[in-house]
Amino acid sequence: MFGKSVWRAAAFGTLVAAAMGAGTAMPAQAREVIPFGDPMVAPGSVVISISQRRLYLVNGDGTAIRYPVAVGRPGKQWLGATQIDGKYVAPAWSPPAEVKRDNPRLPNLIAGGSPRNPMGAAAMTLAGGQYAIHGTNRPSSVGTFASYGCVRMYNQDVVDLYDRVTVGTQVYMTR
Repeated sequence: MFGKSVWRAAAFGTLVAAAMGAGTAMPAQAREVIPFGDPMVAPGSVVISISQRRLYLVNGDGTAIRYPVAVGRPGKQWLGATQIDGKYVAPAWSPPAEVKRDNPRLPNLIAGGSPRNPMGAAAMTLAGGQYAIHGTNRPSSVGTFASYGCVRMYNQDVVDLYDRVTVGTQVYMTR
C-alpha cells in the first residue's frame, strides 16, 4: 500500500530534499542520454531491463534517457507491460504481506519522508500489482537485484523521471 500523498508544487522541493536526506548522493553521470532505436516502443514509454539493471525513458528522437536501477531478486522478478497509475511525493509505505512475513519486525506503516522509508523521494505506482518505480533510502542497492519486484532508483533520478512521466505512461519490464 502506498500513501496517497497530494502533490503540491510549493512543497515539492522541500519534501524531496527531506526524503533524499544525507548520504544519498548520486554518482556523477548516473543518468545519460543514449541512442535507442527500437521502433516498437513509443516515445514517452519506460523500458526496464532486468539483466542490465537499467531503466530507459524513450525520447522521440531515437534516444532514451538511461538510469541505473535496482530490480527484483531472483524469484521476485516479473515481466510484461503495465502503466503508471499513480504518482506520489514522499509517500508513506506499508510493507506488503510477503515483505512483512520475511521481516516481521517492520512496522505496519512508515511515514513518508522518514529516513527509514524505503520509497525514497517519490514513487510511481504500477497498475495491476503492488509494484512501483521509486526512490530509495539505500542508494548502494542501485545496480543490484535487491527488491521484491519494485524498481529502485537514486532519489535524484526518481525525481527527474517523476517530472518527465504522467499517469498512464506505458511501462515494459524485459529480461
